[in-house]
Amino acid sequence: MRYIKLTWINILFILSVPLLFTSTLSKANNTDVITGAGAHSSWVILNKIKPLLEKESGHAMKLFGKESMLGVGCNAGIKSTAQSTANHESFGMVCCSLSDKEVSQKALEVFPLAIEPLMILSHEKNPVTNLSIKQVKAIFSGNITNWQAVGGHNKPIVVVTRLHCKKRPGHWKRILPTADNFTRKRINVQSADEMVKRVGDFESSIGHAGTAWLRGDNSHTKIISVNGFLPTRANLKNGNYPFFRQLSVITKQDASDELKNMMRNAQKIVMQHPELFSEHQLLPTTVPVTY
Repeated sequence: MRYIKLTWINILFILSVPLLFTSTLSKANNTDVITGAGAHSSWVILNKIKPLLEKESGHAMKLFGKESMLGVGCNAGIKSTAQSTANHESFGMVCCSLSDKEVSQKALEVFPLAIEPLMILSHEKNPVTNLSIKQVKAIFSGNITNWQAVGGHNKPIVVVTRLHCKKRPGHWKRILPTADNFTRKRINVQSADEMVKRVGDFESSIGHAGTAWLRGDNSHTKIISVNGFLPTRANLKNGNYPFFRQLSVITKQDASDELKNMMRNAQKIVMQHPELFSEHQLLPTTVPVTY
């Protein structure tokens, strides 16, 4: 029979293995991860600042919201907030303002991050480059149905809409206040991605989407200026561009101070690093938009 000679080093190593395994398992099952879910436009912001926010807060983050669809974006943000627990905290990302009534009923706290311009889109072959606010409203309502009426070709206008969050203020309601005000002869889509694709499908189309959605070089779409102004954050800041929406993160009112401080840090980082959002034309702000 062969014997193995054990030294004190061997013994200490053998005794330490269970401790090392327990430590590794604990890290693998770490519940100290903050989860955020919701709308794509707000996801863009959180995804940009994620490394800075994780460093300052000391928490890892998991974010869900890229390319969110109708009924999934803001509603997923509300659901994520409601599911937050002491053992696994979570927050929501919304691309619409929430009414005081909804905030009160659902016991939410809102942390505004930025304002996002809403682009008026058309097909790249459309010769029209600018519309007045009155003309935009008349086209989406169906009172103007041919591009010739606004200086374009003699072609019927194909209206494409994405009327999400119908009970919430702001967003597309800055074009027309209710879904009933939009023409019934329209194409309804479920996401910003589908919006861009449908507008690119029809040479006589018009649609709307937030600037946080990057259309790509092959979308066959273009932006139409409104009253001579493009949807830029400079024009938003100067009050020259009329169509926009508020982007925010939300928590429960009784969320931990640590989670709320994390959201305040998000606001601070966004304000300190506006260059991160220049590509998306987002205007950082911590002031709620009023309606």
